[in-house]
Formats: sequence, C-alpha cells, structure tokens
Amino acid sequence: MGKNRLEAFSDGVLAIIITIMVLELKVPHGPELADLQKEKLLPVFLSHVLSFIYVGIYWNNHHHMLHVTKRVSGGILWANLHLLFWLSLFPFATGWMGEHHLAEIPTAAYGVVLLMAAAAYYILQRTIIAHQGHDSLLAAAAGRDWKGKLSPIIYLSAIPLAFVNAWISTGLYAAVALLWLIPDRRIERVLAQHEK
Repeated sequence: MGKNRLEAFSDGVLAIIITIMVLELKVPHGPELADLQKEKLLPVFLSHVLSFIYVGIYWNNHHHMLHVTKRVSGGILWANLHLLFWLSLFPFATGWMGEHHLAEIPTAAYGVVLLMAAAAYYILQRTIIAHQGHDSLLAAAAGRDWKGKLSPIIYLSAIPLAFVNAWISTGLYAAVALLWLIPDRRIERVLAQHEK
C-alpha cells in the first residue's frame, strides 16, 4: 500500500492536537507580563510550550521516518494509530499539569503520556523496519538510536520523581525535549549516501 493517506491523516491529527492545545490557553486579563503570574497562567503557558515542542519533534521525526518508508502494511497503519493515540493525549496531560501548577499526579501522568508516546514511536519504527527489511534505509538510519533508548530511561526516572519534586521532574521532561531539538541528521546522511 502507498503511504500518502497515512501521512495526510497523521499530519491532520497532529494539526488538530496543536489546535486543541492552543484553544485551551487562556488570555490574561491585564496587559503586563506579571499578569501571567498573578492569574496563575504561567505554568499553563510553560506546559503548553513544552508540549508544542514535543509535538513538533514527533511531527519532524515522523516526517523523516516516512520519507524513507516506501510502502505501508496493515501493521504499520495500526502502529501509527497507536502513536497518534498517545500523542492525542498531549492536550489533556498538558492542561492537567498546567492547571494544577505541576501537582504530583498530573506531572507524573504527563510523564506517562510522554513515555507511552516514545514507546509507540519505537514500535512504529520497528514495525516499519520489519516490513521494509533490516537492510532498509530506515534500519541503517536508526542504527543504535541512543536518543531513543535514553529518553524512556529519563521518563522512567522522572515519573516517580514527580512525587518528590515536580519541578525537577518537569525539568527532566524538558531536558529530553532539548536532547531531541538538536538536529538528528541520521536519515539525511543515509539518504545522501544512498543517492551517491
């Protein structure tokens, strides 16, 4: 099967996720930056920024992964839906964590959603590699995938830490996002080598 419908559907779902997150933001009643803090909107805004970055990271990596995917199967479609399910929970987890000012349970729940999205992405990647073959471009690009292996470890340590200090836990979530913001050129390198 071709991949065009999967790409279009995924892009649409991710656009809706971002739209829902934006619609959840409340505008401060005053014109000053201090009004964000006075009205306790700063945690909501900061959790939105973090989640927006995460959605952007997933969209970017998903785009690159599908660029080197030649065809899809039923298993790939289901693995992709599994990923989109966890990503669709970002607005809920973001709002809950922000509205309750990084309270323990919402902050831990946010980490669970991040962990499950990472696991779903890994499953999608492995499903594509299994379908395309271990000599595929994606398999070559994935390599050891140290970021993909380190991220769940950080999430697993940050989730229980939310019950000790939610700010440190959130800082670890932000650290993973920063780790992924550093451009990953693996797929681009493999494509350039393949074209030569």
